[in-house]
Amino acid sequence: MSLGDHLRELRHRLIVSVIAVLIGALVAYFLYNHILSFLVRPYCDVLRSHHSTQKCALNTLDPLEQVTTRLKLTFFSGFALALPIILWQLWRFITPGLHPREKRYAVPFVLSSMFFFAFGAFVALQTLPFALRFFQSFSGSQINAIYAPGPYLRLVILMILVYGLGFEFPVLLVALELVGVLKTRQLRKWRRYAIVGIVTTSAVFTPSSDPFSMFALAVPLYLFYEGAIIVGRIFKK
Repeated sequence: MSLGDHLRELRHRLIVSVIAVLIGALVAYFLYNHILSFLVRPYCDVLRSHHSTQKCALNTLDPLEQVTTRLKLTFFSGFALALPIILWQLWRFITPGLHPREKRYAVPFVLSSMFFFAFGAFVALQTLPFALRFFQSFSGSQINAIYAPGPYLRLVILMILVYGLGFEFPVLLVALELVGVLKTRQLRKWRRYAIVGIVTTSAVFTPSSDPFSMFALAVPLYLFYEGAIIVGRIFKK
């Protein structure tokens, strides 16, 4: 393919991805209340664990925040719903440069990417209550946590994105092994540096910055690193 053909192909894939996000956002707009209730649930769990009489609701003093919150959450949810199509379009764009043997991994690539992103989002939502409890205990018992929609949902979305994208780490490693960029012996040789890099990256990019969330991200990433070595050996054989 010429450069112009590549650019036209890229434009086509981007248009399809944008349309998928818009359709997903339209669906999420009508499911907004259900999505919001689901994301606020960790906050409600923290209140119930403290036997608080405080109502489980986000509070705002800005009338416009009610609108912007719905738009932001709708777009994020639309992107999440369209993620399988986006990953498929990405794979279809890079497949012309691959050998026939490598193209067979299209479906496993998309399915595994979806699985690990969803798994990362699940882990993020499970660790969020621990982060909120850490903030509450750190601030003291005389300070009540009353969250506004913007900061709270920003934290939740960042946690989901960081964990979801971070859990794509094994998919990336295995893909690099399959195309010959990485070797299993290199990964074994770099194990010590990988531990330091994973812990440092987790500490820097964990949005909540609490120790529990950091280790909840770092430990799975290191296990994924070891798993990528095992999978690489299997594929090599």
